[in-house]
Amino acid sequence: MSPSRSTPAELTVHTLSWPDFDSLAQGASGADGVRALRAAERSRRLLLLRGLVDDSLDPRLHAPLASPDGAWDLLARAEEAAPEAVETVIAHPYTGSWAGYTTRLIHQGLTGTCPLWMHVGHLHALAAAAAVRAGLEFHARVPMWKGHVSLPSLGSAHFPGAPEFDSAEIRGHSGTAEIRWHDAVVRIPFPSREETAGWSPLRTWDFEADGKRLTLTIDDLDPYRGLFTPLTPDRLGDEDLTIWHGKLTEAWRLIATHTPEFADALSAGLDTIVPEPPFPFRLPSASTGEAFGSAIICRPEDAVTLAAALVHEFQHIRLGGLLQLVRLHDDDRTERLYAPWRDDPRPLGGVVHGVYAFFGVSVFYRAYCAANPDDEASAFEYAHWRGQVWRTLETIREDAALTDAGRRFLDRIAAEMREWHDEPVPAAARRRADTLAADHYAGWRSRHLRPAEETVTTLLRAWRSGTPCPPVSPTGHETLDTKPDGDWSDARSDLMRVRLGKDGEAAVRKAWPRIEGGLEPDAAFINDDAESAVSGYRAELSHDPDSPSALVGLGLALRDVDPLAAEALVTVPELVRTVHRAARTSATAVPSVEELARWLRSGVTTIPPK
Repeated sequence: MSPSRSTPAELTVHTLSWPDFDSLAQGASGADGVRALRAAERSRRLLLLRGLVDDSLDPRLHAPLASPDGAWDLLARAEEAAPEAVETVIAHPYTGSWAGYTTRLIHQGLTGTCPLWMHVGHLHALAAAAAVRAGLEFHARVPMWKGHVSLPSLGSAHFPGAPEFDSAEIRGHSGTAEIRWHDAVVRIPFPSREETAGWSPLRTWDFEADGKRLTLTIDDLDPYRGLFTPLTPDRLGDEDLTIWHGKLTEAWRLIATHTPEFADALSAGLDTIVPEPPFPFRLPSASTGEAFGSAIICRPEDAVTLAAALVHEFQHIRLGGLLQLVRLHDDDRTERLYAPWRDDPRPLGGVVHGVYAFFGVSVFYRAYCAANPDDEASAFEYAHWRGQVWRTLETIREDAALTDAGRRFLDRIAAEMREWHDEPVPAAARRRADTLAADHYAGWRSRHLRPAEETVTTLLRAWRSGTPCPPVSPTGHETLDTKPDGDWSDARSDLMRVRLGKDGEAAVRKAWPRIEGGLEPDAAFINDDAESAVSGYRAELSHDPDSPSALVGLGLALRDVDPLAAEALVTVPELVRTVHRAARTSATAVPSVEELARWLRSGVTTIPPK
């Protein structure tokens, strides 16, 4: 960084060769490829920081704190004394998310979670953190939110009784540092990671397996660690810490053992975990391109799922870095595509991100299954994500919004995955994967596709007249609505994974009432009791004939009993649902869903791909 606005630094041009680009696409770039992305991200952050200083010199944006020029000068002093101190603070994941968030507030005239001066003033906290690391003599005022003073990459001080928005003084002298608010003083014991009165340090662990090392920080303190808006500290207790450490230790061993190529890259690109409370029956995770190096993950129940989640979020991190260097698609944000990992229509960019992330998940499970052929749960996960990623790739590879680089990127993934289709997976795993894929896609169609009104009118007239179903092709005669028509539950997906765990059948019977939106026939279906499932879904539809989950569930359960009705319910559920809804408005006899589905299937000329 340049210590003065009048002394320009030499600009670095970041480039990426096509061989390196191809290697990144195929997940084989290693640590060097990730370091190249980090270097570009560093330059982006420095530009954002300089821009924030220039944009917030007006006292109306930073008062009552000092001008951000002072923070910039302190950063320059720290860099001169200890460049690594500034590098650590600049590379801190939430320096990126803070810079992006605050820049948007200023440029768009928005109001954030805190007064704007608090967000702008966070630059003073960044500079102070670098100065503490460099051992400088300095003093500054930094923002304090609900009694918390955050020093990015170091930790947080707490002053009970403070107002919601205030500031505190921080001083460094004789190799020590302290924060003062009125008469209260909190000492910062850097470089020690000791927890002292009023001071909570960030906790960092080193993991080593098969000669590969990973250093991770558990960040439950930084105000900009979330996805969208600032958060107050939420300190993990000792029990949670013990669980996290144990699961991360085992997850890293799995990644290093089974996917060493991912381990090399991941260790250079994943720095921080933001821990969230456990979520029943699944392991949600998230990341943002602005917080390079960070993943938000719920507390895991098992190490295999955690390993897959770490790979998944690292792929998002890696692609986010790549997108700073190359455009893979036009700026098309239209929510128009189906993504098997989301319940809502997605823009092309979101689908590309998902493809890359679940490609990584597939790589992990492929390797893990090869070493553990009797693991039914992992065989299912591999079969499921292998199929879903490939189907999505086939859908988007020729999308008009892709750039040449974007097509090349997806082609490299496809080339890597193509040979996998000849690899056998257990028949039960493939069957379960196909069932779950059909279930999710049918649920999406039933809630987001709207058949043409004239098509519905023609079909209803034919039904009422007792004539055969006229030829109808739903493809090309439907519109996409981003607003869902009805609720959807992922209960069958959750129960499928419960079924593959310990005491599966009994666990499913116990679990379904605790899953939001779960139905008793869902449990019967997952436990292969088709007769009870059909009966249960019929009962659900008698109470709520418009239920997307019960409608699709009935179609799945009918596959061996009434294949024609089943096919219509699973492949064109939006057509069955809409025509049946229209039929219920008549005073004449209303057909059962199964009758109507069977009749419609005889006229549907084009069955959409599953």
